[in-house]
Amino acid sequence: MGTKSANGPNHRRRDRLLREYEHDTYKMRGKPREPAVCPECRAVYHKGRWQWSPPSQDAQPLVCPACQRMHDRCPAGFLALNGPFFASHRDEILHLAHNVEAREKGLHPLRRIIGLEDHDDGVLITTTTMGTARSIGTAVHHAYKGELDYRYTDESNILRVNWRR
Repeated sequence: MGTKSANGPNHRRRDRLLREYEHDTYKMRGKPREPAVCPECRAVYHKGRWQWSPPSQDAQPLVCPACQRMHDRCPAGFLALNGPFFASHRDEILHLAHNVEAREKGLHPLRRIIGLEDHDDGVLITTTTMGTARSIGTAVHHAYKGELDYRYTDESNILRVNWRR
């Protein structure tokens, strides 16, 4: 049976939206056996998600995706902070970034800062999730204004955030 369209009732649409496969090697393909505990950060996988709670006696060791990303040095988020204003307020802005990370990590164990890398006129912060980079960038922009730019890459699940002032 045909679907209704502008070309008549018996015309079949050949175009359809196909959902592309998202390639994220750090996203778990299936649900691990519960309970599990990350031997590195002590996050617990329970009720289908990673959370901060005391591990049970029968918890099996399982490295969480955030610790795996940190070990592999493979960030999902990049936040570049630069400009003359950043240079003169560096410590204050980085303190804000760490406060945002602490808040994010307290609610979601997989949201962390991987590292800070100094560059000529600023700092590059790498994160374990796109959401962490976005949250820090938004907080810095809210507090200090400036220019904020988000760029999602097409080839993988990576977000590049640039803030300048």
